[in-house]
This record gives sequence, structure tokens and C-alpha cells, in this order.
Amino acid sequence: MIMQLFKKYQQPILYLFFGVCTTAVNIITYYLCAHPLHLSVVASTCIAWVISVLFAYITNKWWVFESKNLQLRAMMQEFVSFVSCRLFTGACDLLIMYVFVDCMGMNDLLIKIASNVLVVILNYVASKLIIFRKKG
Repeated sequence: MIMQLFKKYQQPILYLFFGVCTTAVNIITYYLCAHPLHLSVVASTCIAWVISVLFAYITNKWWVFESKNLQLRAMMQEFVSFVSCRLFTGACDLLIMYVFVDCMGMNDLLIKIASNVLVVILNYVASKLIIFRKKG
């Protein structure tokens, strides 16, 4: 029964799992850059974005959407599409952090967590419908 449910909802379950892992990578990287290294909110957010996008691409390609195509052209198309969509959601994250932390003075870690919830949802939709959609 549990295995049937897992098989039926495997993709969203794996996406959620790796989304949580990606969010953890993003938040930990942000924290390390912003607090011990004392980088700005914007610089810390950008660095965290780059690291988490690379982590997300690898996990989404191999385990969530099982895109096993290793042809250079296909991989480049996927990667460019993936990064393009992530640039949009990364800009959303950056804007949210700037407005709520820099302009409004709210707690950076709480806003970072809330922002990442929105980003994970938007990224799933983009990955499912655009980047790793099954052809044919």
C-alpha cells in the first residue's frame, strides 16, 4: 500500500525532498555568507542562489525527473532552460529579501525561509512543464 502510494506520487515526493535539501543548501549558504563572513544581504543571497541552483539541477535531472539524456546539446538545453527559470525565481527571492529585510527591517532568516517556500513551488511548476517535460 505505501509502496503503491510512493510509486504513484514518486515525482512530487522526490521533488519535495530535494526541494527541502536545496532550500537547506540555500539557507545554510546564505547564513554562512551573511553572518560569519559579514557579506551583504544581496551578495549572500546571490552566492546562495548559485550554489543551490547547481545542487538543484543535478538532483532534479537525475532523481526527480529522471532525465538520463547525456548528449551535450540536450544537456546544455536543459541547463540553460533550468538556469533561466531559476534566474526568474532567484530575482523573486532577491526582491523579497531586499524589500522585507533591507527596506522593512524584518528578520532575514524568517524572510529567507518564507521566500524559499514560494521559490520551491514556482520551480516545480517550471521544471515539470518546461525544463524536464517528457517529449513525445
